[in-house]
Amino acid sequence: MDRKIALTGDRPTGCLHLGHYIGTLKNRVALQHQYDQYVMVADVQALTDYFANPSKIQESLLEVVADYISVGIDPNVSTIFVQSQISALPELVMYYMNLVTTSRLERNPTVKNEIQQKGYGDTIPVGFFCYPVSQAADITAFKAEIIPVGEDQLPLIELCNEVVRRFNRTYNTDCLKEAKAQLSKTSRLVGIDGKAKASKSLNNAIFLSDSADTVKKKIWSMYTDPNHIKISDPGRVEGNVVFTYLDAFYDEKDEIENLKAKYCKGGLGDTALKSLLNDVLQKMLLPIREKRATLKKKDLLEIISEGSKKAAIIANQTLQEVRNAIGINYQSML
Repeated sequence: MDRKIALTGDRPTGCLHLGHYIGTLKNRVALQHQYDQYVMVADVQALTDYFANPSKIQESLLEVVADYISVGIDPNVSTIFVQSQISALPELVMYYMNLVTTSRLERNPTVKNEIQQKGYGDTIPVGFFCYPVSQAADITAFKAEIIPVGEDQLPLIELCNEVVRRFNRTYNTDCLKEAKAQLSKTSRLVGIDGKAKASKSLNNAIFLSDSADTVKKKIWSMYTDPNHIKISDPGRVEGNVVFTYLDAFYDEKDEIENLKAKYCKGGLGDTALKSLLNDVLQKMLLPIREKRATLKKKDLLEIISEGSKKAAIIANQTLQEVRNAIGINYQSML
């Protein structure tokens, strides 16, 4: 019996960071042994933000693939491919756009939030506005059943399934399959500045590709409690980024609780906490950093070339089924 299919991926707009690692990358390493996993480098989706700066995507594409390999995603087990190399996807998008209204896209809370964050107003690019339809094409092309996402992405999975149901109902077929979201057990990681989520664009994250010195400098710049001036001063744990990262990455949970109690009472300095966090993160990142150093450009290019060829075969099979269902597969007539 064939294994279920999982689809996941990232936009190549910079190297991946600890927020990606704790939120999705570790899960993908496990998923590849449980599902037939397709990992997409979503360069076309990245163009919805960086259409005027495609070099950003070009420079980041292999960096993201290197991050995948360095954390343990095995290209011999998972299929790593590049979105733009799958020609079936944009054609599927065109068919699906007939099944989605503009008002439905406007109501999508994920899209609404991003429109507000980017300050588009009445100048929303059509490519950005329709990217949920593009995601539906990505998912259905591989008949993915499991989509690992954060809670903010749930409305996009819901819209994808609406497209599937309407397509199958309209064309009296069952060729498209609905997908289920698999939520991460870890909430989004806060940035080292404590002001927002860790983000490539805000440059407030620790990246998997950072050197040991860079990691240490970023840890020492982390926001703690501004009123905790002396070691003897009582400190606040809430909003303290060092404790947030220890909660996420340090396995000794009982020790963390003891440290929190001592910090709140007074008698524990920020330097000692940051030293502990530095030890924890350096130990975790060392094998990732060492693996990354062995990866060569030609090997990464071969991985995405072979992965894209395999992914294209699967997506083209789905496209033919979609054409047959609509009634526009004219190959036998030409």
